[in-house]
Amino acid sequence: MTMSTTYTRRTKDQLAARVAQDIFDGAVVNLGIGQPTLVANHLPKGREVILQSENGILGMGPAPEAGEEDYDLINAGKQPVTLLPGGSFFHHADSFAMMRGGHLDICVLGAFQVSATGDLANWHTGEKDAIPAVGGAMDLAIGAKQTWVMMDLLTKQGASKLVQECSYPLTGIACVKRVYSDLATLECTPEGLKLVDLVEGLSREELEKLVGLPIAA
Repeated sequence: MTMSTTYTRRTKDQLAARVAQDIFDGAVVNLGIGQPTLVANHLPKGREVILQSENGILGMGPAPEAGEEDYDLINAGKQPVTLLPGGSFFHHADSFAMMRGGHLDICVLGAFQVSATGDLANWHTGEKDAIPAVGGAMDLAIGAKQTWVMMDLLTKQGASKLVQECSYPLTGIACVKRVYSDLATLECTPEGLKLVDLVEGLSREELEKLVGLPIAA
């Protein structure tokens, strides 16, 4: 069988737009540090999505225009943000009560590894020189009604971040519902991976070869 290699990876903004497309109207959403913060810039006009930040903000808007940054108004990754009308600030403890209490509809997190059944590893690679950074990831992964992961599918060395079983320290067990990547969108189920969509030019068979795992259509 000849496999096509004429596909183009999603850019970070294209990936953020793909995630934003699936966030439903009225959802309360936490966007994790790193790539997930870009989702705020791509939410469809006319769709009300309430963005929460674990450092104590509800009602964040998109990133400010250049020169309009207010560094007293930042997200959990210390990036300047905007506040929509009706937005609010509150204590860190109240923020974590929201996260742990099941009040978030969706959280979007980055990851080092995700297993086929939805185990998440995103706070430490286990390497001696790596700096562990759990933050609120464990609280978010378990507390949100849905946990989505947004990441590059492959490492810089070409290894799949989707694995049969995580080798890095776990953040949460069977908590990831969807993985949005630069090559494909997949669901994690108790039976394994299920394909949602692919970038144009990439076949499911080639994706299986890249990931090294079976992927149900």
